[in-house]
Amino acid sequence: METWPKHLGTALLVVVELFLVLDAGMKLLGAQAAVDATGELGFSAQATRMLGLVLGAATILYALPGTRVLGAILLTGYLGGAVAVQALHGAPLLTHTLFGVYFGVAAWGAIWLRSHDLRALVPLARRRTT
Repeated sequence: METWPKHLGTALLVVVELFLVLDAGMKLLGAQAAVDATGELGFSAQATRMLGLVLGAATILYALPGTRVLGAILLTGYLGGAVAVQALHGAPLLTHTLFGVYFGVAAWGAIWLRSHDLRALVPLARRRTT
């Protein structure tokens, strides 16, 4: 296997995990910025902490190699909810509403770059038959 996709995937994985840990941690700790931002979308401080718990659990699963795909599936659901809430509140499409889509692509892209099996299952280019 080429090494550059694995290295790029590892770097992307680290960036995704750091962002998720920061986001979940701020929600769990009840950081005012997280409570305010989530409150603007109609969530209480208690709901913000619950979202942090759900995100934290999915992040832990995503961080562990043996449960990474399960974590990515759970993150996909979480991010889908975030997209729906942003759309419901009429947030700007490219910067806010689609952020969950961008982030989901990054999370799955990190796994895809690191996993030969996933690249075989989800090829981005048609295989040539000769």
